[in-house]
Amino acid sequence: MPPFTPYHSQYLAHRITLEGVDEDAFAKALTTARVDMNPHQVDAALFALQSPLSKGVLLADEVGLGKTIEASLVVAQKWAERKRRILLVVPASLRKQWAQELWEKFSLPVLIMEARTYQERLKAGYRRPFEADGKIILCSYEFAARRADDLAAVAWDVAVLDEAHRLRNVYRNGAASRAKRLKDALAHTFKLLLTATPLQNNIMELYGLVSVIDDKVFGDEASFRTLYGGQRPDPANLMILRRRLEPVCRRTLRRTVQEAGHISYTRRLPVTFRFDPHDEEVELYERVSAFLQRADTCYLGGKPNALVTMALRKILGSSSYAISQTLSRIIDRLEAEHAAADLDALADLDTIEELAEEAGVLDDDADAPDGAGPAPTARPTAEAIATEIAELTGYRDLARSIRSNAKGERLARELPGLLDAVEAKGGARKAVVFTESVRTQSYLAELLAQNGFAGQVVLLNGGNTDPESQRIHADWLARHAGTDRVSGSKTADMKAAIVEAFRDEKMILIATESGAEGINLQFCSLLVNYDLPWNPQRVEQRIGRCHRYGQKIDVTVVNLLNAKNHAEERVFQLLSQKFRLFDGVFGASDEVLGAIESGVDFERRVHQIVQTSRSAEEIEAAFNDLTESLQPQIEADLRDARDRLLLNVDEDVVRLLRTRQDNLKRILGEFEQRLIVLAKVELPGVEFREHSDGSPVFEHQGTTWTTGWPVADERGWQFFRLSDGNLALDLVAEAKARSLPVAAVEFDYAAYRQQGGGRLTDIEPFIGRGGWLRASKLKLRSAGRTVEHMVAAASTDDGKVLDEKVVERLFLLPGRRRDAAVDPPARLDVLDAEIRGQHVARAAEENDRWLGVETDKLDRYADDLEVAAEEEIKRLEREVRERRKALRTAAALTAQQKIDEQRAIKRIEAQIDDKKLETYQRKKAIRVEVEGILDQLQADLQLVPTVEPIFTIRWGLV
Repeated sequence: MPPFTPYHSQYLAHRITLEGVDEDAFAKALTTARVDMNPHQVDAALFALQSPLSKGVLLADEVGLGKTIEASLVVAQKWAERKRRILLVVPASLRKQWAQELWEKFSLPVLIMEARTYQERLKAGYRRPFEADGKIILCSYEFAARRADDLAAVAWDVAVLDEAHRLRNVYRNGAASRAKRLKDALAHTFKLLLTATPLQNNIMELYGLVSVIDDKVFGDEASFRTLYGGQRPDPANLMILRRRLEPVCRRTLRRTVQEAGHISYTRRLPVTFRFDPHDEEVELYERVSAFLQRADTCYLGGKPNALVTMALRKILGSSSYAISQTLSRIIDRLEAEHAAADLDALADLDTIEELAEEAGVLDDDADAPDGAGPAPTARPTAEAIATEIAELTGYRDLARSIRSNAKGERLARELPGLLDAVEAKGGARKAVVFTESVRTQSYLAELLAQNGFAGQVVLLNGGNTDPESQRIHADWLARHAGTDRVSGSKTADMKAAIVEAFRDEKMILIATESGAEGINLQFCSLLVNYDLPWNPQRVEQRIGRCHRYGQKIDVTVVNLLNAKNHAEERVFQLLSQKFRLFDGVFGASDEVLGAIESGVDFERRVHQIVQTSRSAEEIEAAFNDLTESLQPQIEADLRDARDRLLLNVDEDVVRLLRTRQDNLKRILGEFEQRLIVLAKVELPGVEFREHSDGSPVFEHQGTTWTTGWPVADERGWQFFRLSDGNLALDLVAEAKARSLPVAAVEFDYAAYRQQGGGRLTDIEPFIGRGGWLRASKLKLRSAGRTVEHMVAAASTDDGKVLDEKVVERLFLLPGRRRDAAVDPPARLDVLDAEIRGQHVARAAEENDRWLGVETDKLDRYADDLEVAAEEEIKRLEREVRERRKALRTAAALTAQQKIDEQRAIKRIEAQIDDKKLETYQRKKAIRVEVEGILDQLQADLQLVPTVEPIFTIRWGLV
């Protein structure tokens, strides 16, 4: 192998770790990811970080375009820059999915902060539990709002808020107290808001979301409403608003990405099987349902608890096996403690903690929502408890007597044909079956084993304590020992082991909600909703496990419906027809999902109907009301307004994305080439080869390394990339740490060509020539951000200056070190200073541009605040004119009435004078405020350059 020198590796080590905010600087974050990055995702991440003065942005891509990846890329970039105070606020049901995605795709460690971990950290001596060195903090909206003071005490580098439309009503008086607490707590933090529905019912929602990011983008609520909030917004005003939104809001459409040729979507194909439950199943359902509707039970503490009754209804609807076990636990609870309902008896539902989190039950705050926890009631008598135990025992015995469930039998009959159909379409003979109950999961495993699937079933739930899962986990750990596939988290590794077994060996995966969070099953195209959640967002998450980027064929979505359960039928109609979850290309519509604050709210409304309706007629009427409330809430003109405001769809956008794709390929290819040359220098004697997919591969200390993450995962090799604890980062640190003397380096273009390198036409004119080269790193710090540049001052002996791109290519050529016979000429110092000056000048010019953007924003903010007052003055002046006119033309008024009216007009004129004075004083105060902000911004933008010398060499090219 042709030789390289320490000068090669030191130059390249600095080059590939430069801090910055362009595509090139993003390469180190991009290459740490185990995911194929799409250009629009990189585009969004670059947009988020472009301005050093920005307080955050709103990323509003349509559903299915990967806002999670966009945010993760921003987080990975911050992490790579050692800015590690990172907060994620997400719906409770998405916490595990976010944690899994960040670890699996970007190797970023996450600490889920909830009541339990918060208390544990307090007991461990952490004065501020939210400060966790070395981990990203992730929590639910509910917990973040309750601990807003803790959030405010941390100087976060970035905060990501997923499903941010939950904050859209923050501007309303007397509403959205949770949103207000979060806004205040994160007022000084750079924020990334993610939502597919930034504007749903009212343009004021855009005002609310933008104010969470930066309350100086627009004036106050009154001025925004005056300018843009009318029933039919003026098109010219909308264009002005669009320009004002451009620096803070980015929305990408699915059709744009498709036109650019980056993503090809498959369809969802719905299949519905109805079943008639057996008579004893109907009897069990009706009797337990009636018990749950009563307000006088001992178990429910004399007050039907919304969380507990909802959980019990989910278990009841799942299977007789599930409810029989739960009833046994309730009976034991009553016999042992004679206490009100708690969560322990509901453990069969392994999402119970998430439901409790969203209801506030797991927090120890006094302001938990009404009905979230057990209501304090008088202690029931022993006689009442005994009566209730006897009643529940009867229900349990009935459940135990049921030997077959019609729903399970229907699934067992239909599954072979469904698998045949998938296989005929070219899909793998695999199916994932979702249930909400752990006990039902075991029942289905036994049932399917008895119906032709013995040895082909694998389970996934929150614990996976069964012997088969434990065996699969142990085999997986042995197979991947010593690789970075093993995370050290038993839960994460168990999931990885089960998914791998399903992909490679098993035919059926039976998963609960909790178990399936964060997993990717795009190799499976048949999904069965054995139990159908009432929460549309949970249904969408389930389907999204299979129907996602990388899926090759259409996904069949099977639903099993109880023909005798009217409420279940109506829920299915809503999810299918209103939310459009089961068919089409994209699934749930942005408009409809955005019409509800959260899926939890919708689920509670369904539960309320089921809990309070006593007859089919009452159920029908209640669901009709619910459906009516979900009618499209965006009028045509408002939808048009949203499109004009947020969409930037034209040929230029498509062309930009295509260009970005080409640039990404080039930049990532160059990054990998530099990293491998560095490894060749730092690992002398190691043989490098190329895998069939083109990825470089090498063996070091008994481990196989490669820069290709797919082949690393497939073969059990180590992924060679710049991340914490990785060999690549160690080699970079070693290369940077050397102190290299002045020397001569002879670069060998012929050797480069002999080993398969392509022609470098910009290099060829310098063959046979030589000169001097000085490498240094220029750091430019301003507004709290550092941007680094490699400064390569190089020229030939006859004074020809080498372009920096030519210098970069020199260090990809093999070379040999020689002793330098003479000192570098003085002109090298001059050239070095000149190039550094050019970088500083360009950075100053860029900062001036950003200051201009902020100046325009603040000027418009000041103008906005004058608008509402001026409109009020105009209104009062119109009133004076109208009253004077009426006074002149009124013949029937008495003298006293005329005097009273004149006095009323004088009072309004005094109001006008006061308003004008107040407006003048306010205008003056606002201008002083704006000038003060701009002075501070200008001071923040002052460039502070520092230079880090690297080495000086005499170069030659042969």
